[in-house]
Amino acid sequence: MSDAWSAVGNPKLLVIGLDCATPDLFFDRHLQNIPTIKRLQLSGIRGQLESSDPPITIPAWMCMATGKTPGQIGVYGFRHLKKGTYDKTWIATSSSIQGKTAWECLGENGLASIVVGVPPSYPVRPFNGNLVSCFITPSTSNEFTHPPALKKEILGKFGHYTFDVSFRIEEKKELFENLVKMTEERHEVVKHLLTTKPWDMCWYVEIGLDRVHHSYWKYFDERHKHHEPGSEYRGYIDEYEQLLDRQVKEIIDLVPDDTTILVVSDHGAQPMDGCMCINEWLIQEGYLYLNKYPDKVTAPEKLDVDWGRTRAIGWGGYYARVFFNVEGREPRGVIRREDFPREREELRRKIEAMKGPDGMLLGNKTYLSGDLYPDGYLGDDPDLFVYFANLAWRSAGTVGHKRLYLEENDTGPDDAVHAKQGLFIGTTKQRYLEFAREQDTVIDARLKGARIQQFSIYDVFPTIMDHFGIEVARGGRGKSIPLPR
Repeated sequence: MSDAWSAVGNPKLLVIGLDCATPDLFFDRHLQNIPTIKRLQLSGIRGQLESSDPPITIPAWMCMATGKTPGQIGVYGFRHLKKGTYDKTWIATSSSIQGKTAWECLGENGLASIVVGVPPSYPVRPFNGNLVSCFITPSTSNEFTHPPALKKEILGKFGHYTFDVSFRIEEKKELFENLVKMTEERHEVVKHLLTTKPWDMCWYVEIGLDRVHHSYWKYFDERHKHHEPGSEYRGYIDEYEQLLDRQVKEIIDLVPDDTTILVVSDHGAQPMDGCMCINEWLIQEGYLYLNKYPDKVTAPEKLDVDWGRTRAIGWGGYYARVFFNVEGREPRGVIRREDFPREREELRRKIEAMKGPDGMLLGNKTYLSGDLYPDGYLGDDPDLFVYFANLAWRSAGTVGHKRLYLEENDTGPDDAVHAKQGLFIGTTKQRYLEFAREQDTVIDARLKGARIQQFSIYDVFPTIMDHFGIEVARGGRGKSIPLPR
């Protein structure tokens, strides 16, 4: 690589995004799998990176890329319900994001970026640089690159590109083969762009680690309630982490020695303890009435709801979204506007007092938009955010189970749920090279007592702006992290 310096006289910046990378594994339990990444840790700074609320891939990566909260960008997950309706849903895309990304801000200042796989980046938004869109892209028949000609270049050189794989499936061996293939394809594309395109910042995200965690967590983690210690799949997470680490080393080898390197994740992972059927519970508590209980498991937007009697309905996912049926807002609202705050607080108390199948308190947490986003919120936010058992339990919005608790996810096999803490590592290639030949045992010993700092996902955007000496109008959260030089 020729010139290491950007247009404003700062070293290049490489941002390695590992979706769902978890501090408990990458800073401790699985250090043996990641010799490159642990040298990055020791050569610089490392910390837990508190994610957004909610801590979900969409919107978390865009919170990191813009420095703004889900309330400020107007995205609270992948699927949304349009306010004032019962069944008008929409899917979050790049067009939904209210705010400029780091690479768009850099582009406005004459700096070029390479962006691969950062969600959501489909449909493509033009900027100064080269981009390959993310896992929500339908297929390669769609326009998935910027500039558009890059699509032909990638398909011509590599023949194929995989955005994501179906991972909530029973066939675990074939799934792992597909995950490895997808990860290797993305890696080759990133290497190609790094060596053929101009760049000041390169930011890529590998979604495969998230899929591996959801699919194989119970096979390695003895703390998982469904742990299978003798499974043939027990080594898949180890094997995948080792693959990622080798790829990180190859990427680092390609960049100039004074490149600043960040390794970041959007959230962490933890074992899934169960699934709470929010709408089955709302039916039991007299908030949700159906004209007919379904004879098969049915999504909430397809239920035959008696809206003349229903006060609230919920959606499932990593957290529950509860929507009230308010007079003058919903078409057949039954809660008077003056009664809405009282009704909402009463339901919050009931949810927080909810007990699990063992009769013990689940430890649920409920939030209003004003609690999570005191700096403002836009769009179709729910009336109530619910984290079951501090996110250790998923929320099932479907009805037809005839029970409140599920052992498994209602949308397919799933071993893990999201945790609030992702990770952040910051260093330079030159500092990393100082430890490149150090023995693993020495590195492990030094890391054992090394400091783990506390950062916020909102700190990444101002850190990038400060690295390049760019002043932008703030309005988001976060503060710049001092990076090693």
